[in-house]
Amino acid sequence: MTLVRVERRFQGPERSGNGGYVAGRVGTAFAAELGAESVPKVTLRMPPPLEKDLELTAGKLTDGDAVVAEAVPIDSDFLADATIDPVRPDEARAAEASYRGLHGHPFPTCFVCGPSNRQGLQLKPGPIGDGRTACTWTPAADLATDGLVDEVFLWAALDCPGGWTIDLEGRPSVLGQLTACVDARPEAGEECVALGRYLGEDGRKTYTASTLYDADGRVLARAKHTWITVDPAAFN
Repeated sequence: MTLVRVERRFQGPERSGNGGYVAGRVGTAFAAELGAESVPKVTLRMPPPLEKDLELTAGKLTDGDAVVAEAVPIDSDFLADATIDPVRPDEARAAEASYRGLHGHPFPTCFVCGPSNRQGLQLKPGPIGDGRTACTWTPAADLATDGLVDEVFLWAALDCPGGWTIDLEGRPSVLGQLTACVDARPEAGEECVALGRYLGEDGRKTYTASTLYDADGRVLARAKHTWITVDPAAFN
């Protein structure tokens, strides 16, 4: 059993943890128990509490008797079509100027893409056409161990580039499920490129994918997401 505490820096909505970060805490621990043929699929069961000791055991994160998130193994082929064709860093930087979250963000404190969270990753995934988003990300030194970015922050960086392929102003959504695979870790201070892609929707659910590349165009990590439409007032 491991104690997990989601500090306020890692919030998503104002009163709960960022879905990608929390899924990363659960998923990276669970991935260590899996073989190469499987990847973790993490389902968020409730808004992750902030600044509270949670218990992580065998892929399940709990708050007392309540299940916050849980991971199960899924065949790695599930992510076979998650890789999005790369764009050049200058194209990704240009897309950031059209990032819709700079105005009217439903959760402006988000650790990954919230303009109000100055301790966050400050991603700005802007549209590049065909249901895709792109942005750059230069990981800070405090996100790394021995010079390489910790895997949990790669899971987090995979979160919102997918989310912003949705019209989050007209269809506010939170992460419900994240399946991810980390192929390599970049160095702190290395410019990376993150892309998202819209896959479809079904009722309150929206499906997206994302890919993270390093400065040389190497795939670092891939993910698929399920988003749930919500009333932002219930979270903020």
